[in-house]
Amino acid sequence: MNLFDVLMHGGPLMGPLVALSVLGLVFFLERAFYLHKGQIRTAEFVEGIKNLVRKRRVLEALTVCEETPGPVAAVIKAALLHHQEDEARLRGAIQAMALVEIPALERRLGTIAMIAKVAPMLGLLGTSVGLWQAFRTMEQQGAYANASSFSGEMTSALITTVAGLAVAVVAYLAYHFLHGRVRALVHDMEWVGNDILVFLLTELPNSTAPAADKDAEAPLA
Repeated sequence: MNLFDVLMHGGPLMGPLVALSVLGLVFFLERAFYLHKGQIRTAEFVEGIKNLVRKRRVLEALTVCEETPGPVAAVIKAALLHHQEDEARLRGAIQAMALVEIPALERRLGTIAMIAKVAPMLGLLGTSVGLWQAFRTMEQQGAYANASSFSGEMTSALITTVAGLAVAVVAYLAYHFLHGRVRALVHDMEWVGNDILVFLLTELPNSTAPAADKDAEAPLA
Protein backbone atom coordinates (compact mmCIF):
# COMPACT_ATOMS: atom_id res chain seq x y z
CA MET A 1 0.00 0.00 0.00
CA ASN A 2 1.59 3.25 -1.15
CA LEU A 3 1.03 6.74 0.23
CA PHE A 4 -1.79 7.52 -2.19
CA ASP A 5 -3.66 4.37 -1.15
CA VAL A 6 -3.21 5.29 2.51
CA LEU A 7 -4.68 8.73 1.87
CA MET A 8 -7.60 7.23 -0.04
CA HIS A 9 -8.39 4.78 2.75
CA GLY A 10 -8.12 7.43 5.45
CA GLY A 11 -11.70 8.55 5.21
CA PRO A 12 -13.25 12.02 4.92
CA LEU A 13 -11.01 13.58 7.59
CA MET A 14 -7.82 12.93 5.63
CA GLY A 15 -8.52 15.94 3.43
CA PRO A 16 -8.39 18.47 6.28
CA LEU A 17 -5.33 16.72 7.73
CA VAL A 18 -3.48 16.93 4.42
CA ALA A 19 -4.48 20.59 4.10
CA LEU A 20 -3.15 21.31 7.59
CA SER A 21 0.12 19.55 6.86
CA VAL A 22 0.65 21.51 3.64
CA LEU A 23 -0.24 24.79 5.36
CA GLY A 24 2.15 24.05 8.20
CA LEU A 25 4.95 23.18 5.79
CA VAL A 26 4.49 26.42 3.83
CA PHE A 27 4.44 28.53 7.00
CA PHE A 28 7.49 26.73 8.40
CA LEU A 29 9.57 27.26 5.26
CA GLU A 30 8.56 30.92 5.05
CA ARG A 31 9.37 31.57 8.72
CA ALA A 32 12.64 29.62 8.60
CA PHE A 33 13.82 31.63 5.59
CA TYR A 34 12.72 34.93 7.17
CA LEU A 35 14.44 34.24 10.48
CA HIS A 36 17.57 32.99 8.72
CA LYS A 37 17.87 36.30 6.87
CA GLY A 38 17.59 38.17 10.17
CA GLN A 39 20.50 36.36 11.80
CA ILE A 40 23.81 38.18 11.41
CA ARG A 41 27.15 38.27 13.21
CA THR A 42 25.84 40.68 15.79
CA ALA A 43 29.06 41.53 17.63
CA GLU A 44 31.00 42.21 14.43
CA PHE A 45 28.15 44.26 12.96
CA VAL A 46 27.80 46.42 16.07
CA GLU A 47 31.54 47.04 16.25
CA GLY A 48 31.57 48.11 12.61
CA ILE A 49 28.74 50.57 13.23
CA LYS A 50 30.54 51.96 16.27
CA ASN A 51 33.70 52.56 14.25
CA LEU A 52 31.73 54.48 11.63
CA VAL A 53 30.02 56.60 14.28
CA ARG A 54 33.33 57.35 16.01
CA LYS A 55 34.56 58.72 12.70
CA ARG A 56 31.40 60.87 12.45
CA ARG A 57 30.19 58.87 9.43
CA VAL A 58 26.67 58.51 10.79
CA LEU A 59 25.04 58.66 7.36
CA GLU A 60 27.16 55.77 6.17
CA ALA A 61 26.27 53.82 9.30
CA LEU A 62 22.58 54.43 8.63
CA THR A 63 23.03 53.21 5.07
CA VAL A 64 24.66 50.01 6.31
CA CYS A 65 21.77 49.45 8.73
CA GLU A 66 19.25 50.10 5.96
CA GLU A 67 20.88 47.53 3.69
CA THR A 68 21.21 44.90 6.41
CA PRO A 69 18.10 42.77 6.98
CA GLY A 70 16.90 41.76 10.40
CA PRO A 71 15.74 43.30 13.67
CA VAL A 72 19.24 43.99 15.01
CA ALA A 73 20.02 46.43 12.23
CA ALA A 74 16.58 48.04 12.64
CA VAL A 75 17.18 48.66 16.34
CA ILE A 76 20.59 50.21 15.70
CA LYS A 77 19.14 52.38 12.93
CA ALA A 78 16.45 53.68 15.30
CA ALA A 79 19.13 54.54 17.85
CA LEU A 80 21.29 56.35 15.30
CA LEU A 81 18.35 58.40 14.06
CA HIS A 82 17.94 59.74 17.61
CA HIS A 83 21.59 59.76 18.69
CA GLN A 84 21.62 63.50 19.41
CA GLU A 85 18.60 63.38 21.71
CA ASP A 86 18.51 62.81 25.46
CA GLU A 87 18.53 59.41 27.15
CA ALA A 88 14.77 59.15 27.60
CA ARG A 89 13.97 59.76 23.93
CA LEU A 90 16.84 57.58 22.76
CA ARG A 91 15.70 54.71 24.97
CA GLY A 92 12.12 55.22 23.85
CA ALA A 93 13.10 55.03 20.18
CA ILE A 94 14.97 51.75 20.76
CA GLN A 95 12.07 50.24 22.69
CA ALA A 96 9.54 51.37 20.09
CA MET A 97 11.49 49.70 17.29
CA ALA A 98 11.79 46.51 19.35
CA LEU A 99 8.02 46.49 19.83
CA VAL A 100 7.62 46.71 16.07
CA GLU A 101 10.12 43.96 15.27
CA ILE A 102 9.08 41.33 17.83
CA PRO A 103 5.57 40.76 16.40
CA ALA A 104 7.10 40.44 12.94
CA LEU A 105 9.41 37.71 14.25
CA GLU A 106 6.55 35.84 15.94
CA ARG A 107 4.19 36.05 12.96
CA ARG A 108 2.56 32.71 12.00
CA LEU A 109 4.11 30.86 14.94
CA GLY A 110 0.69 30.82 16.55
CA THR A 111 -0.77 29.18 13.45
CA ILE A 112 1.85 26.42 13.53
CA ALA A 113 1.12 25.85 17.22
CA MET A 114 -2.59 25.69 16.41
CA ILE A 115 -1.94 23.02 13.77
CA ALA A 116 -0.05 20.96 16.36
CA LYS A 117 -3.08 21.12 18.66
CA VAL A 118 -5.86 20.64 16.09
CA ALA A 119 -4.34 17.76 14.08
CA PRO A 120 -4.73 15.12 16.85
CA MET A 121 -8.32 16.23 17.37
CA LEU A 122 -9.08 15.75 13.68
CA GLY A 123 -7.39 12.35 13.84
CA LEU A 124 -9.55 11.40 16.83
CA LEU A 125 -12.65 12.64 15.03
CA GLY A 126 -11.72 10.54 12.00
CA THR A 127 -11.24 7.53 14.28
CA SER A 128 -14.67 8.06 15.82
CA VAL A 129 -16.27 8.33 12.36
CA GLY A 130 -14.51 5.14 11.21
CA LEU A 131 -15.62 3.20 14.29
CA TRP A 132 -19.16 4.47 13.91
CA GLN A 133 -19.24 3.29 10.31
CA ALA A 134 -17.83 -0.10 11.37
CA PHE A 135 -20.53 -0.58 14.00
CA ARG A 136 -23.21 0.41 11.51
CA THR A 137 -21.91 -2.25 9.12
CA MET A 138 -21.99 -4.85 11.90
CA GLU A 139 -25.52 -3.82 12.83
CA GLN A 140 -26.77 -4.03 9.24
CA GLN A 141 -25.26 -7.46 8.62
CA GLY A 142 -26.32 -8.83 11.98
CA ALA A 143 -25.33 -12.44 12.63
CA TYR A 144 -23.71 -12.71 9.21
CA ALA A 145 -21.11 -10.01 9.94
CA ASN A 146 -17.46 -10.99 9.90
CA ALA A 147 -14.12 -9.21 10.20
CA SER A 148 -13.78 -8.61 6.48
CA SER A 149 -17.10 -6.76 6.43
CA PHE A 150 -15.90 -3.84 8.51
CA SER A 151 -12.11 -4.07 8.17
CA GLY A 152 -12.13 -1.10 5.79
CA GLU A 153 -13.79 1.15 8.38
CA MET A 154 -11.34 0.02 11.06
CA THR A 155 -8.43 0.70 8.74
CA SER A 156 -9.80 4.18 8.07
CA ALA A 157 -10.07 4.83 11.79
CA LEU A 158 -6.47 3.80 12.45
CA ILE A 159 -5.08 5.74 9.49
CA THR A 160 -6.66 9.02 10.60
CA THR A 161 -5.31 8.52 14.12
CA VAL A 162 -1.77 7.94 12.86
CA ALA A 163 -1.99 10.82 10.39
CA GLY A 164 -3.27 13.26 13.02
CA LEU A 165 -0.52 12.33 15.47
CA ALA A 166 2.16 12.50 12.77
CA VAL A 167 1.09 15.98 11.66
CA ALA A 168 0.93 17.14 15.28
CA VAL A 169 4.42 15.86 16.15
CA VAL A 170 6.03 17.46 13.10
CA ALA A 171 4.17 20.75 13.66
CA TYR A 172 5.23 20.85 17.31
CA LEU A 173 8.88 20.24 16.42
CA ALA A 174 8.68 22.97 13.78
CA TYR A 175 7.16 25.38 16.29
CA HIS A 176 9.81 24.58 18.89
CA PHE A 177 12.60 25.13 16.35
CA LEU A 178 11.21 28.46 15.14
CA HIS A 179 10.48 29.63 18.69
CA GLY A 180 14.11 29.00 19.59
CA ARG A 181 15.27 31.08 16.63
CA VAL A 182 12.94 33.91 17.66
CA ARG A 183 14.22 33.85 21.23
CA ALA A 184 17.81 34.07 19.96
CA LEU A 185 16.98 37.11 17.83
CA VAL A 186 15.09 38.80 20.66
CA HIS A 187 18.09 38.24 22.93
CA ASP A 188 20.35 39.82 20.30
CA MET A 189 17.98 42.79 20.05
CA GLU A 190 18.01 43.32 23.81
CA TRP A 191 21.79 43.14 23.98
CA VAL A 192 22.27 45.43 20.98
CA GLY A 193 19.75 47.95 22.27
CA ASN A 194 21.50 48.24 25.61
CA ASP A 195 24.98 48.24 24.06
CA ILE A 196 24.27 50.96 21.49
CA LEU A 197 22.48 53.04 24.15
CA VAL A 198 25.53 52.96 26.45
CA PHE A 199 27.81 53.71 23.51
CA LEU A 200 25.87 56.75 22.32
CA LEU A 201 25.42 58.17 25.81
CA THR A 202 28.83 57.51 27.37
CA GLU A 203 31.52 56.12 25.09
CA LEU A 204 30.84 58.34 22.08
CA PRO A 205 31.06 61.69 23.95
CA ASN A 206 34.24 60.57 25.69
CA SER A 207 35.85 59.43 22.45
CA THR A 208 35.18 62.76 20.72
CA ALA A 209 36.07 65.04 23.62
CA PRO A 210 39.83 65.26 22.89
CA ALA A 211 39.18 66.19 19.27
CA ALA A 212 36.77 68.93 20.36
CA ASP A 213 39.29 70.32 22.87
CA LYS A 214 42.00 70.39 20.19
CA ASP A 215 39.74 72.30 17.82
CA ALA A 216 38.93 74.78 20.56
CA GLU A 217 42.62 75.43 21.31
CA ALA A 218 43.62 75.85 17.65
CA PRO A 219 42.73 79.59 17.33
CA LEU A 220 44.78 80.39 20.44
CA ALA A 221 47.89 78.95 18.84
